[in-house]
Amino acid sequence: MVLTDTHTHLYYETDHEKLEGLMQRCTMNNVDRLFLPNVNSESVPLVFGLADSYPGSCFPMLGLHPCDVKEGWADEWQKIQHLGSGRKIYAIGEIGIDLYWDKTTLNHQIDAFRLQIKYAKDLNLPIVIHCRDAFTEVYNVLEQEADDRLRGVFHCFTGNAEQAGKITALGFYLGIGGVVTYKNGGIDKVIPHIDIRHLVLETDSPYLTPVPHRGKRNESSYLLYVAQKVADIYGMDVETVAEITTRNSKEIFAV
Repeated sequence: MVLTDTHTHLYYETDHEKLEGLMQRCTMNNVDRLFLPNVNSESVPLVFGLADSYPGSCFPMLGLHPCDVKEGWADEWQKIQHLGSGRKIYAIGEIGIDLYWDKTTLNHQIDAFRLQIKYAKDLNLPIVIHCRDAFTEVYNVLEQEADDRLRGVFHCFTGNAEQAGKITALGFYLGIGGVVTYKNGGIDKVIPHIDIRHLVLETDSPYLTPVPHRGKRNESSYLLYVAQKVADIYGMDVETVAEITTRNSKEIFAV
């Protein structure tokens, strides 16, 4: 069985021994593929450092997170591109729109989102989308940018069945994480209306820790709990869920 964590910030752990422990626990839980979304220029060396330490298991992305889109964001994006020059990346992300923390930067966020979508298309790469309190805004951009080059993952999907249908109709996969294990998370009621061929699994570690470890720091090895919950919802065994969602991740990231 091979599980794929399509969205983890495991690189935030900079203590070598602790990081080794995190990766060992991944192996113990069959989480053998980890995709690392970038957030800003400071995190670029961390992303590539983890990918270099665990080649074949960790796959880097590059992107400017919407919460890091401020005045002068274009310079930050240029710096990210420069730091990633000559390096193999597997997606542009995480990118998108976040109106939970700051609504005043919406226009900047839309501009940054569009620019990074264009960059992904030019490189023939998927995008990984961050969307918080901004489904309408994100969807409007995607609908306008939709073509045969636009594809990727709608990270941490917690919307309703109608929204799921809109996103998957554009060719995107839905990232399902720890929220599916929460009693009042709601996404467990939506998943039965979505074909599993549209899903991938993720942790978003160190955030959104699944039950039974909720309240503690999340880690990629906990993806097993997400997979088990999804298996319970579909009435499948966890091995089948792992096989299908890993196959989906290979379709997205071409690795």
